[in-house]
Amino acid sequence: MCMFSQPVERVARTRIFARAGEDDTQLLAYAMSVAAAGPVAMVLALPTPPDPAEDAVRFIDLSGYADLFDDLAAAFPRPQASRGAPAPAALGAALAVHAVGDFEASFVPTVRDFDRLDERFRLPDNVWRKLPELADRSFAVSQLRGDAEAPVDGDVHPMAFAFERHDPSTLFFPTVHVHDGSVPRRARFDHTLYWQAADLDDVSSGDAMVAPAAAVAAAVDADRSAGLVDPTLPCAALRLVGKRPNTDTTVPVG
Repeated sequence: MCMFSQPVERVARTRIFARAGEDDTQLLAYAMSVAAAGPVAMVLALPTPPDPAEDAVRFIDLSGYADLFDDLAAAFPRPQASRGAPAPAALGAALAVHAVGDFEASFVPTVRDFDRLDERFRLPDNVWRKLPELADRSFAVSQLRGDAEAPVDGDVHPMAFAFERHDPSTLFFPTVHVHDGSVPRRARFDHTLYWQAADLDDVSSGDAMVAPAAAVAAAVDADRSAGLVDPTLPCAALRLVGKRPNTDTTVPVG
């Protein structure tokens, strides 16, 4: 699930990468083209285990690899086929803010901890009342830098992190759209999902495409990806476009 702290004029070309990490973690990278008149924070709701520690997310700086998703796309020679709020808690110590390339980022373990976040990153309280399904989620918050003189407009370099996942048998993609604090039943998608796993034989029989490990290694600079992309694994890609059921996406992994 993706939410914005302030109104945005446009969001397009969403691209998400996922891979299983060590010790039941998941690696995730998220990129998009966005236009906003001023500073805005993007909030991704994550399915972490209950009551995660404040270091349950490790942010990864991809400012040196802004074209990561262009390189991932190059591994595929053909066009990809398509297919009640918790009670407030007492205010604790402020949550850490991390400089991650062009972003300032924080991890929020629970909805209750948003009161500990820099006020620039918070969402209105009525959002949580409208979205009770987020009561057991954690959140990665990335502040896109911009102001009236230099608004956010266009592609931003991928934001990336590793997080402890509640279900190690799946990879999670935050694809739900939140519009003005509500979740419409259907939404317009412009997403490409990429994921790596050791066995992708079953994937190739569906709507997704699979690039072999050799193609991934040739197209992607694994060192610049800060360990995100494994050059020894194949990669699947799935294009989601047009009006679709407004849900998060998961894929099973061995």
